[in-house]
Amino acid sequence: MTLIKNEIPILEYDDNQSAVIMPNHENLKLELPEKCVFAFLEDEIDKFAEKNRACKVSEFISCTKIYPIYVVKYEGEEICLVQAPMGSASSGQILDWLISYGVKKIISSGTCGVLIDLDENKFIVPIKALRDEGTSYHYINPSRYIEINKVALKAIEKTLIEHGLEYVEVLTWTTDGFYRETPEKVAYRKEEGCAVVEMECSALAAVAQFRNVIWGQILFTADSLADIEKYDARNFGEDSYEYALKLCFDVLKKL
Repeated sequence: MTLIKNEIPILEYDDNQSAVIMPNHENLKLELPEKCVFAFLEDEIDKFAEKNRACKVSEFISCTKIYPIYVVKYEGEEICLVQAPMGSASSGQILDWLISYGVKKIISSGTCGVLIDLDENKFIVPIKALRDEGTSYHYINPSRYIEINKVALKAIEKTLIEHGLEYVEVLTWTTDGFYRETPEKVAYRKEEGCAVVEMECSALAAVAQFRNVIWGQILFTADSLADIEKYDARNFGEDSYEYALKLCFDVLKKL
């Protein structure tokens, strides 16, 4: 076990698996299914849970919101269903907590902004993420990129093909500075091959890698930063929420 020190705090890394506060420090009597949909899909999660008579087995209590932890039967299999909060730190915290109570195969979905000319509501598969957020640096050694789990990628790609969907495999830019996507930085990210931008991918990939579980993500296009002179919010991908959730469940059937 090693603590690597650095003048820049975010570049310091400790590979110790134990922390002062562990994710399961509450010692809840909770055993979650191995498979989990952890999705950035707003109230679509609660609507699906109600429609499919999901059982609320626990709650994750944060200072801003209480997140219900559902277990739902999907085609005869029990699957954990949880709304993911925006941002690397908050979503990474809940993911680590879920893993500590038994989750081992996780698929996420949510929107992304486009940096290139891509229509809204187009499905995207991130295969690598640029780590421009803070959370991932607490879980794995500093690096510019993180690869997405290949087992998850294979299941995602097979599912999208079975659904007859066109999709794009991309390098995504994960940032935790929503209002700091400056024109020069956007241009720089595009130069190195980033096609989309979001706020969680590299962090969740790092948490999963550190805890030795499978995690992958399906993104769909929302707003556009392709024209740095004129931001286009479009409709933030709202037309794809319900379908994206179904895709997550179908991917998990293959894991």
